[in-house]
Amino acid sequence: MTPLGIAVPFVDAGLLAQLLLGALAILAAVTVTARWRSVAAGTAVVAAGLAAAATGIAALLGAQGSGLRIPIALTVTAPLDPLVLAPDRLGGLFMALAGVVVALAALFGIGYAHGPAASRTGWTAFAVFAVGMQVVPAATDAMTFLLAWELMAAGSTALLLADHASREPVRRASVWYAAMTHLSFLFLLAGFGVLAAAAGGTSWASIAAAGVTGPAATTAFVLLTAGFATKAGLVPMHVWLPRSHPEAPSHLSAAMSAAMVKMGVYGLLLLTLRLLPHGPRWWSLVLIALGAASALYGILQASVQSDLKRLLAYSTTENLGLTTTAIGVGLLLRESGQIPVADVALVAALLLAVSHAAFKSVLFLAAGSVLHATGERDLDRLGGLAARMPWTSGAFGIGALGAAALPVTSGFVAEWVLLQSLIHVPARSDRLLAIVIPITMGIVALTVGLGLLTFVKAYGIGFLARPRSTAAAAGHESGAAMRVALVVGAMLVIALGLVPGPVARALAGAVSAEGVATVGGAGLSLAAVQVVLNPVALTVLALVILVPLAAVNVVLARRYPRRDVELAWGGGGQRTGPRMEYNATSYSEPLVRVFRGPLQASQLVDVAYHDRAPLLIEQMTYTQETGDVVEERLYLPAARLGTRLGDLARTVQNGSIHRYVGFSFAALVLVLVLVAL
Repeated sequence: MTPLGIAVPFVDAGLLAQLLLGALAILAAVTVTARWRSVAAGTAVVAAGLAAAATGIAALLGAQGSGLRIPIALTVTAPLDPLVLAPDRLGGLFMALAGVVVALAALFGIGYAHGPAASRTGWTAFAVFAVGMQVVPAATDAMTFLLAWELMAAGSTALLLADHASREPVRRASVWYAAMTHLSFLFLLAGFGVLAAAAGGTSWASIAAAGVTGPAATTAFVLLTAGFATKAGLVPMHVWLPRSHPEAPSHLSAAMSAAMVKMGVYGLLLLTLRLLPHGPRWWSLVLIALGAASALYGILQASVQSDLKRLLAYSTTENLGLTTTAIGVGLLLRESGQIPVADVALVAALLLAVSHAAFKSVLFLAAGSVLHATGERDLDRLGGLAARMPWTSGAFGIGALGAAALPVTSGFVAEWVLLQSLIHVPARSDRLLAIVIPITMGIVALTVGLGLLTFVKAYGIGFLARPRSTAAAAGHESGAAMRVALVVGAMLVIALGLVPGPVARALAGAVSAEGVATVGGAGLSLAAVQVVLNPVALTVLALVILVPLAAVNVVLARRYPRRDVELAWGGGGQRTGPRMEYNATSYSEPLVRVFRGPLQASQLVDVAYHDRAPLLIEQMTYTQETGDVVEERLYLPAARLGTRLGDLARTVQNGSIHRYVGFSFAALVLVLVLVAL
């Protein structure tokens, strides 16, 4: 051991490498000139992300280190354990996930970052955010966890604020994000405080060994679940997501949505599987309710958005809702004695987390590429980008296939495993399961259907047909670094869908799940529910069917070439312009009509008649707006109440020294009374 407590094993060396590369990135951001700053700092962050990925994979596969000790001395009366970084299998999984996403986002940022995001502050904040996020799953005690959690929050907040001076929406989004982030931290601080007091220590080992039960366990569960759900963007704590993601630089949006929110998932798994593994059944029902509500509400909101990044932000709430639902189902089945099927549900939760990290990073980076090339993120003003931005279009299309859970992508595998765990639950002997599982299955099925509709809209309206604005018509492909990040991310989406067997087996070890095996080197076998999935065989079968059809199409196209003809009248199949095509608003109008209440929808048709002929319509304008019912019914009234209370509090400070002395005397008397009691 060296003076810093660094051990020889690979995991400890990888942890140290992450910290050193993070420090190098900050040094490069501060010292390198503006011309080379993005390249130098971004490359260092990419290296830190790759180090985290390698370290996390090693820990996931069972490698262990002696622990990287943080040399901080604290003299307090609280029962604090040493601050140590040592990821277990579960922590290794989420460290690897964060590392891969950080590497892709930083690589994209080398070509994308501009203005304030490429400043010294911008790259320093991104490096702090990345290292803090990668260290969170490696913490072995509450103190280290909270320190890393705050580094992650501080770095992301600073980078989100980078463009606040010139854009008012950024300032509003930053206020919401900062408020919800600190609310999450307060919940976690209180929850870990309750656990540490009951267990007599802050380390995960001491808390788990204490076997905390009763009111202390219930209080800790409620507080910690609220804190982790806020970070994960679950309803009703999701309100920061659709505000911050659209306004953040796109490489930060990708890292926040694909990786940062997963720290909330990691926290829920840490809480329910390791710290408090023997909770009552209603804990599982709370998680299922949170997850199901988030999944359905998130995808419903996403399906009616025309802002591309806002659509993806609400989709994150949906995906994290499905993941939380799978965790709740797994815990409920374990408490009911259905261990084999419970293991399938927990593996599904991890597959959903990994899958979402892959396709959502691609989607946000592709949205950033579109924004970089056109300056637009409104789907109603895009279109025709498939021909002008083929690399971006292809990557977004693959990400959309994953988000819509279509074969053969990571999203298909994850949601297929989740549905298998729900379908094969033997619920006849348990009334609670007989009620909860069918309802959950129906919500998941509806969510999957709406997800398909949402991403058909996102890709079809945004990339196909004709451009709907001058900016879309002038779109151009992004630079080399951005294209490489997009291609690598898209390849991960496909690879995770083609070889689910080895991936699922590795993930099963993180939650001690049994009955997951590999078939044919790549396929997935779930012994508990007696099903097998072989995506490679499905792909070969699809190619056998599609290749001959494509060949016939090519032959016919050459024999009968397409001709452009002028029609004598416009009633045939000739399109005169993009106004005759569906846009994002018209595509989602039927859904708005059905779900008008939850979407807080308002529609306005403005008709302008001709001046000299009142019966002739000169112009019609259709406007559709949707709101967030949770924000409008819960948070905005609370904010208005807080403002009124603040106004009342200001009246106390009238400048009278006599009143202030009286307040001090009253406070002193109150303290003396409390001490006497």
